[in-house]
Amino acid sequence: MPDNICDVPGVLVGHATDMTGATGCTTILFEAPGGATVGVDVRGSSPGTRETDRLSPTGTVRGTHALLLTGGSAFGLAAADGVVRLLEERGTGLDVGVARIPLVSAAVIFDLVVGSPDARPGPEMGYEAASSAMSEDFAQGTVGAGTGATVGKVLGMERSMKGGVGSASVYLDGGLVIGALAVVNAFGHVRDPRTGDVLAGPRLDDGKLGDTVQLLTEAAARMRWGENTTLGVVATNAHLTKPQSTKVAQMAHDGLARAIEPVHTSVDGDVVFAASAGDLDAAPDVVGTWGARMMQEAVLRAVRVAEGLPGIPAVSEL
Repeated sequence: MPDNICDVPGVLVGHATDMTGATGCTTILFEAPGGATVGVDVRGSSPGTRETDRLSPTGTVRGTHALLLTGGSAFGLAAADGVVRLLEERGTGLDVGVARIPLVSAAVIFDLVVGSPDARPGPEMGYEAASSAMSEDFAQGTVGAGTGATVGKVLGMERSMKGGVGSASVYLDGGLVIGALAVVNAFGHVRDPRTGDVLAGPRLDDGKLGDTVQLLTEAAARMRWGENTTLGVVATNAHLTKPQSTKVAQMAHDGLARAIEPVHTSVDGDVVFAASAGDLDAAPDVVGTWGARMMQEAVLRAVRVAEGLPGIPAVSEL
């Protein structure tokens, strides 16, 4: 099995990548005619999102047909229009009589200072990512929404390291499948909680990796609004209501907190979605607990498989 979020039946992932501009987008499609039941939890203080209010437990419409994770900051939200167009062409959407309206929620990372500030995902890139979505192994690391992602920015971008896209999944007794995908663009460093080692973080003068928390006091003045964000999606074949999906999204943030330090800061826009794409009977707490673990693994994988950009090395290059 691929060991990624596509192990969940009916979940497809596609990328569009601009290596020259160092940006891109990643789309998660749900094959079921009515889409998936999706909840969301926004913990970062500097988020950029589209159609997340609709995902609240009190939202009337249950189904969501796709999620878009994108670079380009607020400009990148325009890429959702391309996902909507692709779904409309396929006849996917909420039937309102005169049309079928594809329901696509989105969230962005800030990558404008990594490549070209004029390179931003738009409708064409969103369309490309959606049309390339597949239910099998897909590229991870410096690709899609993770193309311009960086981590460990407490000493400035010039001392940061490469983030990216990562994914992981688990099969449990009774046929339960839980997968996660993360786009890691954090202010903080990424630490392996099993060893305590910093995998990707601020690079010190001696070439070693620093501890963001220890450096935070002296560097607080350099913390810049909205330049950081980790985005995540947990998907499962369990049947969850919208309140239950929201709870799973809340619990999945624990996976970010185990691997990223600090997380949910005032300069991060951290967002986690949770999608119920099946009808298996399972306890939401089981899904949320394993969702958090898979989110942790997705974060670690994102930095381990990433490839560096000029001036921004990856874990694999150190």
